[in-house]
Amino acid sequence: MSLPVPSSDALAASHTLQTLIAADIERHGGAISFARYMELALYAPGLGYYSGGSAKLGKDGDFTTAPELSPLFGAALARVAAAIIAQSAPRILEFGAGTGKLAFDILTELAAAGVTVERYDIVELSGELRGRQQEKLRDFPQVQWLDALPASFDGVVFGNEVLDAMPVHLVIKHPEGWQELQVTVADGRFQYQATPASDELLAQVARQIPEHEQLPDGYVTELHGIAGSFMATLARMLAGGKANAAFLFDYGFPAHEYYFDQRAAGTLMCHYRHHAHPDPFYYPGLQDITAHVDFTAMALAAQDAGIDVLGYLNQSGFLLGAGIGELLLRTDPADAMAYLPQARAMQKLVSPAEMGELFKVLVVGKGVELPEAIVLQDRTHRL
Repeated sequence: MSLPVPSSDALAASHTLQTLIAADIERHGGAISFARYMELALYAPGLGYYSGGSAKLGKDGDFTTAPELSPLFGAALARVAAAIIAQSAPRILEFGAGTGKLAFDILTELAAAGVTVERYDIVELSGELRGRQQEKLRDFPQVQWLDALPASFDGVVFGNEVLDAMPVHLVIKHPEGWQELQVTVADGRFQYQATPASDELLAQVARQIPEHEQLPDGYVTELHGIAGSFMATLARMLAGGKANAAFLFDYGFPAHEYYFDQRAAGTLMCHYRHHAHPDPFYYPGLQDITAHVDFTAMALAAQDAGIDVLGYLNQSGFLLGAGIGELLLRTDPADAMAYLPQARAMQKLVSPAEMGELFKVLVVGKGVELPEAIVLQDRTHRL
């Protein structure tokens, strides 16, 4: 691979994390699950990708998210939030708030519309990102950072690209059945080691993957048990309230589109300095590691935990239904310098060839109705 060379400080931090992971592998008898490896690579205190101090978003980071592209994204979400708040409570909770840009845009738009938000809570695992959020949102006193979820919640929940960063187990189809791909160390390098899958993972394969017995030998895919547990926890919080809706934006597919023969290497992807590549062992701690989301599994986990699936649609349908086109026209098209950059950003957000189709929105909650223009775009029947 031809990737940018890390700085000496970054290399030293990655080496320290590699030593920590290798020690964890030794403590566990020579191998750990890929989920454990991914957890350490992303979240090991002070060293993991999300818990360390490197920039992650924007031109100086490794990738760009929808809120960073244009304030139109946050303004469109604010419109939908206002409709839910009118039916529930003036409270918003956001998971993984990035640089704070989405919260800033939502709160700015709602304030301009005369909609009061009494509390905007953020759950953030990254100390570096929390610091950036606190600076970005210093003029919004209603913003608070939580270390634990409340037992119940009424209002609106947002999560943008949260599920894809949750650790996954890897499994591979062998002639004798499904095996787990664990991580071991050989010749000083991390590598995969196949081992018989546990009964728990085999049960997850059967539950998650339609027609799993028909997939070809050598087929590799991800199991999303940790993300499913997160959805169950979120659902229990919502079930404790009276009226709420959670909107989860991410890239992925429903199960019947996820497990194609052609996707035989899985969906695991890494992001380093705006380069995408498939090697999760490249400089642990310096790159993001993600997997596409199985939205069917996420919807079922929420439903099984007692909450309703209110909607499932692609990002294009959601944003257009939320009125992003009208929001764009608040900028005079005759002012080309101001209008064209926003028009290009909107095109990237909604175009099927860009983020519009790959990114989906799963909506779960209770006691509220989505705006009609959103409902018209619903694809829940495809889950």
